Amino acid sequence: MEENRIPLVMQAQSVINQVRRAVIGKDKVLLWVFAAILARGHILLEDIPGVGKTTMALAFSKTLGLDHNRVQFTPDVLPSDITGYSIPDRDTGKLVYQPGAVLCHLFLADELNRATSRTQSALLEAMEEGQVTVDGISHRLPEPFVVIATQNPVGAAGTQLLPDSQLDRFTVCLSLGYPSPKDEVAMLQSRQSRDPLLELAPIMTHEALLQMQKTVDATFVSAQLLSYAVDLMNATREHGLILQGASPRATLSMVAMAKALAQLRGRDYVVPKDFAEVLIPTVAHRLILSPKAQSQGVSAEKLLQEILTQVPAPKMG
Repeated sequence: MEENRIPLVMQAQSVINQVRRAVIGKDKVLLWVFAAILARGHILLEDIPGVGKTTMALAFSKTLGLDHNRVQFTPDVLPSDITGYSIPDRDTGKLVYQPGAVLCHLFLADELNRATSRTQSALLEAMEEGQVTVDGISHRLPEPFVVIATQNPVGAAGTQLLPDSQLDRFTVCLSLGYPSPKDEVAMLQSRQSRDPLLELAPIMTHEALLQMQKTVDATFVSAQLLSYAVDLMNATREHGLILQGASPRATLSMVAMAKALAQLRGRDYVVPKDFAEVLIPTVAHRLILSPKAQSQGVSAEKLLQEILTQVPAPKMG
């Protein structure tokens, strides 16, 4: 494993360095996004329009050499636009499948929460099982397959809540936020003559990314740490201010993210601080808080920080 770990760290740094040319001052978010990709996960970016969510997704697709499709979700987008549809062949009369936009390596769902619930749900099978089913026939998606979805804050014009079942399929939920004045000046300077996004070129293939994902899969997690992960999740299920705690899918996501983070830190094994670091971005968006918590202005992030202090981490020998 030692000989595989060093190339992964070097390749990861090269990827992030190139994406940084188009997305300035958001290094932490870039790390989380790439970790989620390595963990075979999907990413939800929640923020106001215009802070670079779409730019970041396109920068990753170009840098990683991934075929990508983008759909701007509006109320008139249909499920068949996403999954595809069948039409009868003029000569044979048989139904012929016409691939939808989701048939690609990286699917960018822009402003997902502006679409109808039925269209949002068209992504569920693709995100969970890596396939779409049209007219009773399943069609496999290419590997790797990643969904990067953006959503405007709930309450913005034309938005609606994503269903809990869909939120639970996103490995992480992240926010870019406004750039610092210094970074915003740097962004303006970088775009005086040409959009840096247009200058990005693939620095690896999707086959190389698949190999990196396999390396992450093989990262060692001790039985003690697996029990610690379950203890953290159980704490969300038993907390008095949380109506709906983390699902077993959330546990799987947290462990996968911890593995990816360990590799990006140059280790082929997970330590307790990896779980502590990934807990909030992988779990906060899945929790449903009680009315009491909402009335008191208590956030999911604050409750998870509290859980981290209450659940003892195992001592590693």
